[in-house]
Amino acid sequence: MTPTYAIANQKGGVGKTTTSVNLAASLAHIGKRVLLVDMDPQGNATTGSGVEKNELEITVCEVLSEQVSIKRAIISDLAAGYDLLPANGDLIAAEVYLLKEQGREKNLKIAFTELDDYYDVVIIDCPPALNMLTVNALTASDRLIIPMQCEYYALEGLSALVGTVAKIVKTVNPRLRVEGILRTMYDPRNTLTNEVSNQLHKYFGDRVYQTVIPRNIRLAEAPSHGKPALVYDRSSKGAIAYLGMAEELIRRSNNGRQTDNDKPATT
Repeated sequence: MTPTYAIANQKGGVGKTTTSVNLAASLAHIGKRVLLVDMDPQGNATTGSGVEKNELEITVCEVLSEQVSIKRAIISDLAAGYDLLPANGDLIAAEVYLLKEQGREKNLKIAFTELDDYYDVVIIDCPPALNMLTVNALTASDRLIIPMQCEYYALEGLSALVGTVAKIVKTVNPRLRVEGILRTMYDPRNTLTNEVSNQLHKYFGDRVYQTVIPRNIRLAEAPSHGKPALVYDRSSKGAIAYLGMAEELIRRSNNGRQTDNDKPATT
């Protein structure tokens, strides 16, 4: 099965979409065939990839509601080097559709079977809520990356997400595991940042990625230009950090670590 990473955190503003877009671009840059799936009705991963979301006639909405095949909805040949399954506000209608369907949590997973393992990596940008769209993403994934800021309230949200993952593992997707926690908007000069980072290491051990994503103005500017940081400013600290993250991801995958990382994290 193609390694499929859900990028999720029910708390907004933690760098979830930034991570999805820039990780996809970085993996493509090092030679991987990557599909980025936008599962957020805000469509930020779509616009951040240089695609005008409001002009789209076919999106992940039509795929989830079983109107078209996933291959028809995928946009290829993006400047960033990855393929995109886009989204826009129509995705709200797909969520309503899913709520009425039996086995609704598996629609995205079923759609993925049409891809015949063409991609080396699939990355799914989840909405900042634990709704049916997120459940679909987690059911279709085998690995979860949790981006989070090192602040107090982020720890509370993390506990809720880990609990949800445990329920999904027990009910619909026993393959899902917490692959790692990515510290974003990281400022080592901040005392609270260091305290929360130490707490993460204490409770989650090697699930915490060594790579940290710094606060970086070029990284923040890139989405407004419809580009990942790697395309917008390859020499920026943000672009370099996500390249490091991609390399760490591949390194972990190649090592095939047999640790408690294969089970959902618990606090």
